[in-house]
Amino acid sequence: GIASSSSAFAALALAASASAGLQLDESALSVLARRGSGSASRSVPPGFVVWHAADKDAGSFSESIAEASHWVLVDCIAIVSEEHKAVGSSEGHGLANTSPLQIARVAGAADRLDRCKGALLAKDFASFAEIVELDCHLMHAVMMTSRPALHYWQPASLAVMDAVRAWRTEGASVCYTLDAGPNVHVLTLSSEADETAEKLSQIAGVLRVLRATPGGAARLIS
Repeated sequence: GIASSSSAFAALALAASASAGLQLDESALSVLARRGSGSASRSVPPGFVVWHAADKDAGSFSESIAEASHWVLVDCIAIVSEEHKAVGSSEGHGLANTSPLQIARVAGAADRLDRCKGALLAKDFASFAEIVELDCHLMHAVMMTSRPALHYWQPASLAVMDAVRAWRTEGASVCYTLDAGPNVHVLTLSSEADETAEKLSQIAGVLRVLRATPGGAARLIS
């Protein structure tokens, strides 16, 4: 499911460490979760989060750069397929270095992150949309040029992306990104979420639309 490894390993890291009597601070818990799934490190802190790259294990953790309430964005997820992927994310990661584009993608990552952080903190949706979609295209370009090539997009995925770009030219605050799969995450402002979700549901090939918003920190529940 969507972000299953991220949420599952963040939950497991917190539950297991608490059961073992450990009192890990947020960064240490993030490091522990990362060992299960890289994205799980980002599910430990609340709000908008950055995952730090580092040469040493303890330095590669995630931390918040803004509270969830800083900018109430909504992720309207256009589900175009509920099938299991033929090639999973882990296997795809292993193929990335076979792409001639991967070196350039990695070299520009820090700059793209800085641009994204700046747009997010300034609530500059136009700049945010530009960098989010650029990063998405770069990731999928790497997958499409790996050996063997990975093509996750489906006709409905492309239809959603085309629609989002058209809506933006008409003044809507919308942009898209895709993880290693065909479903499209359409980011928008909370004030435009209802309309965006409704329009997405009318696109041929969209099975249903889910919604998500910035969340809180990983926490223990009774």
